[in-house]
Amino acid sequence: MHKRQHQKSKSEKKLRSHIKPQNLILRCYAEQKGASWQAFCLDLNLAVQGSTRQEVKRKLHEQIGLYLYEALEGEDQAYAHQLLNRKAPIGFWMKYYLYKSLYHVKLAHDGIRELFNEVMPVSVSVHLHHA
Repeated sequence: MHKRQHQKSKSEKKLRSHIKPQNLILRCYAEQKGASWQAFCLDLNLAVQGSTRQEVKRKLHEQIGLYLYEALEGEDQAYAHQLLNRKAPIGFWMKYYLYKSLYHVKLAHDGIRELFNEVMPVSVSVHLHHA
């Protein structure tokens, strides 16, 4: 087996041991604050800002990919367990579930907030090379 393939399989095993494939759907939301947008990944406690909803969704997706790469294959491997189990504070979760409830009763389709999931592949290195 080539060294690169061996490293890839080790990192994939590490990912599977920390995050199960069914848990790779990360809960996120974006909201407009004045003239700017903010997006949050609740499962990893990450946040970004930008000018548009599309920009913050793109930035958050990139940040999640880099975060997972560093936790699983980069310099932060020793802290992977803590990094992959770092959840957002309760206030962000409350806002997420409030927005989710409002969406279900069709009261939150106002263009200033959006709930979305980030689906990350089991192999982070493959995702980063193709992004």
